[in-house]
Amino acid sequence: MHPARRLAGPLAMATAAAFFLAGCTSGGPAESGGGGTSAAVTVPPSTGTPEPAAPSASASSGDPAAAGLATFTFPDGRLSFTRPADWKAEVFEASASPYVGTATIYDASDKQLVSIYYGQIADGVSGPVTRTVFESVPVPGLQGRSTPEAHASFYVDWDDDDAIYHLQLTAGAPATGPRDAVKGIILLGDRVLTAEVLFDDQQFPDDKSARAWFAGSQGQALKAILASFTFR
Repeated sequence: MHPARRLAGPLAMATAAAFFLAGCTSGGPAESGGGGTSAAVTVPPSTGTPEPAAPSASASSGDPAAAGLATFTFPDGRLSFTRPADWKAEVFEASASPYVGTATIYDASDKQLVSIYYGQIADGVSGPVTRTVFESVPVPGLQGRSTPEAHASFYVDWDDDDAIYHLQLTAGAPATGPRDAVKGIILLGDRVLTAEVLFDDQQFPDDKSARAWFAGSQGQALKAILASFTFR
């Protein structure tokens, strides 16, 4: 394994807070502290601002797209995304100023699928890998809002003999070949956004299996979530 390198810069402050928030979302709703501004809100499938969408011609009874879509907006009113209407989102708002919030998306069986961080602090780690990119598409609602422009990307990084698959937002389109592995940090003015699918218990035996999963209903539903982000 190659040693990781920590990135430094004006946004790499309050790192401990960022890792604390990630821990809060991975375990479900977090309780607000005494006298603080923290709040945990669960948005069930039946609430929020629904946006009906017709299912695709290939949708089956088990296809997440068949349930239509619902829109979720962060409490500050600036960042939104869509999800299948029978999935849910939980948001943990740690601070209003500077703004710091996280969200977790769960499927209809209550399995955690997507982790989102949104705020005014950031931290990242890099290290050399060999990358194969399967697909990367621009996020229409974030075009012109960040440089490099945000993409929804599915790829695998090889670190020695270890393969790590990623489906996440990336700053620009990732390229195949030797690269520095950096978590996808999208800069939106004074805000930072990261969003990635959680593959903790679903790494793939090979690239063929990964491609087959991505082409299926769950892979395409998760890609659609990442590609649906808008910011105002």
